[in-house]
Amino acid sequence: MRTKIDIIHLLEQLDSKKADDLEDQDLDFKEWDIDSLPGAIKRVIEMAICMANGGGGTVVFGVKDKVLGRNTAILGIPPEIDQNTLMKRVYDATDPKITPVFEDLNVPEGTGRLLIMHIHPGMPPYTDTSGEAKIRMGRDCLPLTGSIRRKIMVETGEGDPTSEVIPGPAEQHISRVAVELLRHIAAREQAPADLLSLQERDFLTTLGLINNSQLTRAGLLLIGNEASINQYFPHYHWIYLRMRDDTEYSDRAEGRDPLIISLSKITDRIMAENPVTTINYGMFHFEYRRYPEIVLREALMNSLSHADYRINSPIMVKQYPGRLEISNPGGFIGGITPQNILHHPPVARNPRLVEALTKLRLVNRSNLGITRMYKYMLIEGKEPPIIEQPGDFVRVILKGGELSAPFRAFVEKEAQSGRGFDVDHLLILDYLLTHREIDIPGAAQLIQRSDIETRDILHSMEHERGYLEHGGSGRSLYWSLHPAIYRELELDGHPYGDRRTEWEAAKMHVLSMLRQQKDSPDKYLTNADIRKITRLNRDQVKRLMRELRDQHPQITYNGNRRSSKYYYRENQV
Repeated sequence: MRTKIDIIHLLEQLDSKKADDLEDQDLDFKEWDIDSLPGAIKRVIEMAICMANGGGGTVVFGVKDKVLGRNTAILGIPPEIDQNTLMKRVYDATDPKITPVFEDLNVPEGTGRLLIMHIHPGMPPYTDTSGEAKIRMGRDCLPLTGSIRRKIMVETGEGDPTSEVIPGPAEQHISRVAVELLRHIAAREQAPADLLSLQERDFLTTLGLINNSQLTRAGLLLIGNEASINQYFPHYHWIYLRMRDDTEYSDRAEGRDPLIISLSKITDRIMAENPVTTINYGMFHFEYRRYPEIVLREALMNSLSHADYRINSPIMVKQYPGRLEISNPGGFIGGITPQNILHHPPVARNPRLVEALTKLRLVNRSNLGITRMYKYMLIEGKEPPIIEQPGDFVRVILKGGELSAPFRAFVEKEAQSGRGFDVDHLLILDYLLTHREIDIPGAAQLIQRSDIETRDILHSMEHERGYLEHGGSGRSLYWSLHPAIYRELELDGHPYGDRRTEWEAAKMHVLSMLRQQKDSPDKYLTNADIRKITRLNRDQVKRLMRELRDQHPQITYNGNRRSSKYYYRENQV
């Protein structure tokens, strides 16, 4: 949720941005219906329900969201509107009950009063008393359809499909081979010895796979026999393809085995083309595979444990000559996205199944599995995993490659000195192996943290570890690899190279073009024009123009983020 100070700062931007452009998952601006009090109250109730279903947020009433200019956008709300009355109307009209928090914000425009409504996170779904509801998704309030309601129930643990029991005695559905394999793999992962020593019935009951002498659906998935799996999970199956290229494959396997056997079979197929390679580098002797075993296990276990087995689609594994793709049916839930997955609290689609795997130490309940995948790819100098949701499924892409011996030795040397690496450090270093510099917004997006957290991490990497050095100041601050690290990692080129020469040349070129442009009919340059001139990307152009505007007050701009126009005015000071 946003504070009153946050809202004040956002309102200051209304002369250059529409309120609609400032909205987010947890923030909306709404005009107050001055012609109809019932209509205005109905909108308040609708927005309260929408935000509650979307995880909470803030709504500012009294602002038109589609117009530019503070004086035009801020209309305000009538002075006679009473907060307590609104609170009661929302409470009475919602199920379960929602209690919003209102506060006034005084402004010089319009009626002089805006109304801020805060909705705290709760336990959705929420509806009005007739059963109607919307949910906040991105910057929109969308109808709360049946499929979305089912998804919410899964996220809150109220609709766990793997906790249901299978009719009949548990023994008739169990595969003894799968049970023994489960014990073996769990022992290898150092699961508690007292758990592994239990008799079969007690072992499975303790794991939550048997409930009142009946096998749960989690148990059937994990250690059930194939006949029962076919009956109760008709859509579940897996396919493995060893690809020659994007259209041809040389090997295919598929099955409907219990998950623990599926894990073993798929792993064996992958490992057949994932041999150990040894390399000596100075005092170090490294053994590595194209895909580290721990990364494979985490990726496969994530796919198997988080799949939506109600969808008629396979768990698909494609092994290409240079990459591995693992996908499972069912998109992200609980607010997880590819852009926040590194630090988002874990959300289980199949809680009973994940709970059993956690007790066996086959998955990590604290979301450390994703972090491990990143870490063990990065410490070998390989690209981090690509995790994406191109549709109603999640795909993990691992790009195999050769070990970077200098980088691996650097990591090992630092570890021996008591300075281990976390994923934030590794991602930033990996980026700077192929880019000359990084700034706070770019690093924040890369490591999926806030700007403040990112600044502290970059500062620590510079001053406490000596990995980086900074340049620029203010909004133009950036970091590069320290020359000593550059040399230690045996990177191509000179450690100082043309780190800022090309950048400064680009700035001078754009400045010259702007000065010439002031006498042309258009009199301005756009972001697209500058990209053509400099061959920089959109974000780099934005940063370059910020620096130029700081250094040359004659440069001004207007327009929104998609159509910014830069001018050079001689009389501008």
